[in-house]
Amino acid sequence: MNYQNIARAKAIEQENKKRLLKLNSKLNDKSGIYFLLREDENGFKYAYIGQALHTLSRLASHLVGYQQHIDLSLKRHKLYDKEKNPYGWRIEFLNFPESQLDEKEKHYIKLYADKGYQLRNVSLGGQGENRASGSIGERKAPKGYMQGIQQGKKVLARELSSIAEKHLIIHLKPEKEHNKVSQKQYEKFMDLLKAGDLE
Repeated sequence: MNYQNIARAKAIEQENKKRLLKLNSKLNDKSGIYFLLREDENGFKYAYIGQALHTLSRLASHLVGYQQHIDLSLKRHKLYDKEKNPYGWRIEFLNFPESQLDEKEKHYIKLYADKGYQLRNVSLGGQGENRASGSIGERKAPKGYMQGIQQGKKVLARELSSIAEKHLIIHLKPEKEHNKVSQKQYEKFMDLLKAGDLE
């Protein structure tokens, strides 16, 4: 990684930290447990509970990550905003010493599950030897290049579909309405938009 890429990554990290602090001004970079929480338009509640040695930095890394389900969900649903995005992810946290992180993470994962939250965690908490046995979600195999391309297409299709649904009217040009090739291209385009809804 060259100097420009490192500088760009650091600038993005700083920008993401500012966004997070705007959402929760009390966030800090000490060790602790963090809670990503959201409620959708149907009243379903979702949570992701994690531990971090540097809470603010860990949260900032979720905003640019592609590895975990929660990273992708943050990209899709964005951060909470009372007026602009009431169904986005809210952020809470509690500071704890490093020695208590495994125990506290397990405790809060169970607590939020008992409260009726649908958890986005893969495991029941803990790190390394202290990881709780059992799992909450299916652990996905790492994605290869082609799977990543397919996932990217689905994400793009979802985004385009959402924009089209809210802001656009899509139709053939009047002079192309009876053209079979144009009709097929229109159908293909609409199928591409629907591809994002299949997952």
